[in-house]
Parts: sequence; C-alpha cells; structure tokens
Amino acid sequence: MNRHAHEAAAPPASPPTAAATDADTDADRLRDLGYRQELRRSLGILGNISMGFAVVSPVVALYAVSMVGTTVAGPLWVWALPLVLAGQCLVVNVYAELTSQWPLAGGPYQWGRRLLGPAFGWLGGWVWQFAVMFGNTTVAYLAAPWVYALVGAAPTPGGLVAVAVAILCVCMLVNAYGITILRWFVSLGIAAEAVASVGVGLALLLFFREHGFPLFTETLGAEALSGGSTVLGFLAAVAVAGWAFIGFDACVSTAEETKDAGRQVPRAMWWALLSVGAVVILNAMAVALAHPHPEAVVAGEDVDPVTTAVVHAFGGWSDKPFVVVVLVGFLACAMASQGGAARGLFSLARDGVFPFSRQVRKVNRRQAPIGGLVASTLISGGALALGLNATAIGSLIAFGTAATYLPFFLVSLAALVARLRGTWVPSGAVRLGRRGTFLNVLAVAWTAFEVVNVCWPRAILAPPGAPWYQVWAALLGTAAVLGSGLVYLLVRRPHDRLRGDGPDAPPAGVPAPAAARPAEAP
Repeated sequence: MNRHAHEAAAPPASPPTAAATDADTDADRLRDLGYRQELRRSLGILGNISMGFAVVSPVVALYAVSMVGTTVAGPLWVWALPLVLAGQCLVVNVYAELTSQWPLAGGPYQWGRRLLGPAFGWLGGWVWQFAVMFGNTTVAYLAAPWVYALVGAAPTPGGLVAVAVAILCVCMLVNAYGITILRWFVSLGIAAEAVASVGVGLALLLFFREHGFPLFTETLGAEALSGGSTVLGFLAAVAVAGWAFIGFDACVSTAEETKDAGRQVPRAMWWALLSVGAVVILNAMAVALAHPHPEAVVAGEDVDPVTTAVVHAFGGWSDKPFVVVVLVGFLACAMASQGGAARGLFSLARDGVFPFSRQVRKVNRRQAPIGGLVASTLISGGALALGLNATAIGSLIAFGTAATYLPFFLVSLAALVARLRGTWVPSGAVRLGRRGTFLNVLAVAWTAFEVVNVCWPRAILAPPGAPWYQVWAALLGTAAVLGSGLVYLLVRRPHDRLRGDGPDAPPAGVPAPAAARPAEAP
C-alpha cells in the first residue's frame, strides 16, 4: 500500500476534548498577558474556593478576634463583624472586575502596574507581599500553643518559636509537592473545620444558651478602657474585626492554576468570603450567648472564651477533640497562606523586579514555585525571632492587619483613578458598569477608613505595660515596609524593567508568546 492509500485508510484525528480546549484557552490568555504557563493549571472552582476559605479560616478568625473584641467593646462587639464583612464585599467587587480581566498571580502588583503604571504597581506588590509573609508568621506562631495543648505540655517562648518554625517547614514541603497535593491537604482541613465550626456553633446557639439576644446591646463596662466612650470602643472592635476577613485574595494567588480563571476566581472570592463570614458571625454570637461569664472576658480574666464556652457546654471530654479541630484549621490556613505568598513572589520575580529574582522565580518539576516557597519561608521564619519576646509578637500581629488593608486601599484607588481617567474600562467576564464605579468609590472610602482605624495607636489593643513601639506598631510597621520599598524603588528602579503602562502591557523582556526571561533585579 502506498503512502497516500495508507493516509486515506487511517481514521480521522479525534477532536480535542473540552478539557484540552479550556486548557489551551487559559494558556493563550496567559500568553496574551505576556507569560507562559509554568504552574500546573488543575484547580476547579471548588479547589480555588478552598484556598480562600482556608486563609480566611473561621476558626483562625474567631480565635484571633473574639477575646480582644469582647474586651474592648463587650458583647456589642459582634456587630463589628457584619460591618467589616459588608466593607470587604465592596473590595471584592473591585477585585472581581480586575481578576476577571487579568487573572494573574500577584494580583495587586499585576493590576497596579497596568492601571497606574509600573512604579505604583511594584510598590503595591511589595507592601502586599510582606503583609502576607508576616501574616504567615503570625498564623504559625498562633498555631504553636495548640500543638502544646494537644500533647499536654507547657509552652515556653523558645519552644513556641521552634514549633512555629516546624509548622512553616511542613507547610513548605506540602506546597512543594504541587497544587494538587496542597489542595488535598487544604480541602481535608477545611472540611473538618467547617463541619465542626457549623456544628458546634449551631449546637451552642440552639441548645446551650446562657443568655438572651439582648446581650448584644450591652458593653458590660468595656467602654471604661476607652475613656467611657462606647463609640471609641466599637471603633477599636472594628479594627480588630478587620483581621477576620482578609484572606479572600488567596483565590487570586492561584489564578494561574485555576481553570477558566477569569470566570471562576471572582466567583470563588465571593463564596470564600461570604461562607466564612456567615460561619464567623454565627460562632461569635453562639460563643457569647453560651459563655457562662461574659463579664469575665470583658475584665480580661478569661483569655480563651471560645474554649470556655465549648467545654462548659459539652463537658471536659470535648477539650482534646476541639483542640484538634482548631489545630487543623490553623494548619490549613498556614498552608494556603504560604502558598499564596510564594506565588506572589513568583509573579514579581519572573519579571525580574524582586531581589534575587533568578533564584526566587524557580519552579520545580512538580510545577510548584519552589523559589518563592523557600524565600517566603525564610522571611516568615526569620520574623518568628520576635516571638522570643511575647510582647513583641503583638507588634507583628498589629502590623499584619494594617499592611493587608493598605494594598486593598491601593488597588481600589488605582482602579477608581483609572476609571475616572477613562484609561480602564473593565473588559473581563465581570463588568459592573456604572454600578461598578459607585461601588469602587465606596471601596476606596471603606479601605481608607480601615487603614486609618487599624493604624491608629491604641493602648487598649496592646498588652498591659507594653512599650510605646507596640502601641504604634501598625503605623510604624507599615511605614517601615513602605519606606524600604520606596528606597529600593528609587535606588534600584525595578519598575524600569517593565515596559509601558497600558492596561495589557507585558513586562519588559517577556514578549508574547515567547515569554523570554527579563534581566534579574539584584
């Protein structure tokens, strides 16, 4: 049989599958934005939601804010939670339009440089990156006491730091095995956390209430810490509650690993924020109503009101299982948060605009950003040295909240300015039109208020006898990161490595479709 006859007899080639077509479309969109597909694109919408849910984490959020919120504002503090949630919904509206058009890892950096130019984008990315990495430090440090509680040992400052370092290393190893393994671990963790959180919260609310709902109109004398002002006490509670709703942007960090990211990541952010918000509000109310002595929390005599309420309701047998659930929640949060930090570093380093970019931008054979993982672990682990001084770690927690809201403000401001200039008209799958501009104005107002509110120096949010620099920690820490970023920007001029400031300008040296590597920023 001659060659032509053989070709005629061969069966026709199979048409491409839907999955292959979607993968090609995602890769083409990424190539249009100036990059080639380097990370494994395997997440569906549920996998992307799990990343955001794990970082927001109802268990971590509740433990981070419940005691402090009650101390500064009494049971009335719970109304700060829906207020902050509503404000963060304004931010998600802006993020949804941006990530729909530019579904890239390192969102604040990538969006800022396209909206207002390379220098603005780089500085926003710098601030966001350090906020996330120091946030990892905080989560690992706060998880360490639960390891001691699980084994029944008494913690020491050095021991807490050692355990926190071990947690960061374990999270790095899980992340290094790729997005699929990370998704399995995180999904398992949030499944246990969500079931336990919802189950415990409903049980406390329905069967173990010690007080009626009018409790949420009372302060129980908490305003005394704010000079007798209920308003000032509530503003402090709003600043504290801000920590509870700051992880939804982790969905953006894995955008380049999510199928049909332009459509699915905006949906995932909404699902992650609203589902966690509902659980946090449910459990905050349930704990307050089931706590036998809320006045003891206000007086600072009970530093763990959540465990007190649970053990009082279910009995002593529930102590260890509850510790396991809390620890699982912290570990899932740490894994997802560390993965987001690594992908943000990867986004900066592949453009050659971060120190040691050549090393930081490396991807391993499992298509995980190993360079970013190592760098973020080193930075987060180095900051744990503050944990050797229990007072100093509070400075890191305060800074982490403030530094996270600053990028929210910068991104919202950049989007609004570009809209009003007419240089950006949303063109992704999510387009809110004139309503989007109005919501954008509200998002700028909300984030500006919360940045000021969180940075405002308050002695009541610091431990008794804390030095002055902890009272001013949020403002000093934010100023230090901004200042170091500005110095690096002026001296090394990393933004000069980026080409143009148009809405779809690819980075310098990364022409589509070849995506050649830019020069390294030393």
